Order: sequence, then C-alpha cells, then structure tokens
Amino acid sequence: MADSNPPSSKERAAEWRAQLTTPPTQQFSSEKPRTSNIENRPSKLETVRAGLGLHTDPHIDERHKEHEHQELLWSRIRLSLREPFAEFMGVFIMILFGNGSVAQVLLSAGDTSAPGGDGYGNYQSISWGWGIGVMLGIYVAGDSGAFLNPAITFSNCLYRKLPWRRFPIYMLAQFLGGFCGSGVVYINYIAAINNYEGDGVRTVPPSKTATAGIFCTYPQAFLPRANMFFSEFIASTILMFVLFALKDDSNIGAGNLLPLMLFFLIFGLGACFGFETGYALNFARDFGPRLMSYAVGYGHEVWSAGGYYFWIPMVAPFCGCAFGGFLYDLFLYTGESPVNTPWMGLKRVDRNYLSSRTKQDQASDKV
Repeated sequence: MADSNPPSSKERAAEWRAQLTTPPTQQFSSEKPRTSNIENRPSKLETVRAGLGLHTDPHIDERHKEHEHQELLWSRIRLSLREPFAEFMGVFIMILFGNGSVAQVLLSAGDTSAPGGDGYGNYQSISWGWGIGVMLGIYVAGDSGAFLNPAITFSNCLYRKLPWRRFPIYMLAQFLGGFCGSGVVYINYIAAINNYEGDGVRTVPPSKTATAGIFCTYPQAFLPRANMFFSEFIASTILMFVLFALKDDSNIGAGNLLPLMLFFLIFGLGACFGFETGYALNFARDFGPRLMSYAVGYGHEVWSAGGYYFWIPMVAPFCGCAFGGFLYDLFLYTGESPVNTPWMGLKRVDRNYLSSRTKQDQASDKV
C-alpha cells in the first residue's frame, strides 16, 4: 500500500544530509550508542561532603543555587564546608560574648566612673553574656545543627545517629572558633589588661590581679580534684539532659524557641553551678582560649594552675554529656536510640546482631 503521507522534498533532503554526516559505524550498527559513566559519577562537591559525613546536597536556598557566583572557587569551597564553617562562626560569636562579658566585669572592677560607681557589671553580667552568646551562636550555626560543643556533637553521634565521620571536622571547627574568638577579645582588651596588670604582665589565678580567667576556666583554690571533676560533670549532665528534652518533639519540646530556651539553660547553669570551676562545659570553649592565652604570653601556668586542672574541662564535659543523654533516653525518650535496643545498646557489639541489622536497613532502603 502506498504511503498516504509521502515525505516532502525538504524532508527527503534533510534525511539524506543526516545520513551523509553520520559515521558509517553508527549508520549500520544495531547497538544503541553508549552513554558515558562520567555523568553518573558524583561531583567533587558531593565526594568531599560525603567523605566528611555531610549531606551530599548542601542545604541552601533553591534560588541561590541558580546564581552564577556558585561556580566561583570560593563559592565551591563554601558549599563543600558550609556546616563546619557554621560551627566555627557559631563558637566564634559565642566566645566573643562570653569572654567579652568576663573581660568587662573583671577589668572594670572598682571603676568609679561607671554607673553606680563600682565597675561595669557583676557576676550576673557574665551569666547574661554567656547565655546571649550561646543563643546568638545557635542562630548563626543553625544549618549545621548548631552543636557549638564537641561533647554535644559526640552525644548526638552516640544517641541521635549523627554520622561519626562528621565529628572530627566539627570538633576542629569548634576548637578553632574558640581559639580565634578569644584572640579577638584579647586584642580588643589588651590595653585594659595592661592597665589592670601592668604592661607586659600576664598572670593566672590565684594571683589577685590575674586576667587569664577572662579566656578559660580555673578552679577555686580550696577544691580537691574530685570536686573539680564532679562540678563539671554534673553541670554537663544537666546541659545534655535538658537539651535532649528541648529537642524532643514527642515531649513538649522547644521548637523554634530552642535558642531562647538554651539562653535560659546556660544562664541558669552559670547562676547555680558557676562558682567552683567556672562552668566550662565545653572542650572548645575552654581549650581553644586556653591555648590562645598560652600563645600570647600567659606562660606555662595556664596548664599547671590548679594542679594541672586543664584536662578536666576537656574530659568531664564528654563524660557528663554522654551520661546526661543516657539518662534522658533511659527514662523519657521513646524514639530510636541505642538505649532502646537489646541490652541497652551493648548487644550491638555482637557480629550476628550487627549483620542482621545491616540487612534490615538495606531492605528498608530498597522499599
């Protein structure tokens, strides 16, 4: 039967031109052209982020993804490390307000020119400064989870499935944020420190004119070692227990008010548990500024003071936060947690159990 719609002369010419320009191997081959695997390979951005335990797709506004500036070198670096940068800046802001409040209260003590004739602030001012610093730091670092504390990051890895590969880069970013933030406070108050202690004089507690306490914590001289550790441990336990409660939607939860509630939590910890050791609660908040103070000339005493107290605010927050998270999951949390598994998570070390759980997870992923 003749074709009812024969091709026009223009269509025939176009068909002939296509045949002439097609390589012979493709004209007579019945195989479909092979597609390159390059398009299916992950991009460098996805590879870097996956290696750090971050989501392969950075959480940014969809409208921003279309901008041409996202192809610039720094834009690609920022997308690769956005969450660590957020943790760095969050801790940086927290330290500016926290250390800044201590500096103002200490260095202005007895200043008769201040309103009231007795300096610019008191101990409560320090609780305000740290509370506000934490609240604003959370707003800055919201996209990363706003942990701001290696011990809190560790507990979220332990109990809330935060990828363990994310822990090292977060901890490094938090430490550097504390180091740099305290450095800015030191530069800002260097003239006031010279005026308070003397030009070039830098001392640590229990010296009566010590200013090292602006940057990191030092214990009261009468405290035995066990009390030093327990003071930091109990405060860190409270911090993690209440934080899990505030983030638990099956409980009342804080929702969008979480930063404000954490302001009250930090203010309360300072008001109730700050006297003995200064409520460090945070490796990055204490070790970073301590290292900075050593670097600018406070000497070996920043490590040896209080009978080498420096290790306690490095270790006790990890122990306290892990214990606080355990207590909350043990008594109140009904969601997925190692505590809510056979033998409270201890059975996870069994190879057969791990193998069965892996197969279950893979099956659920396919579904």
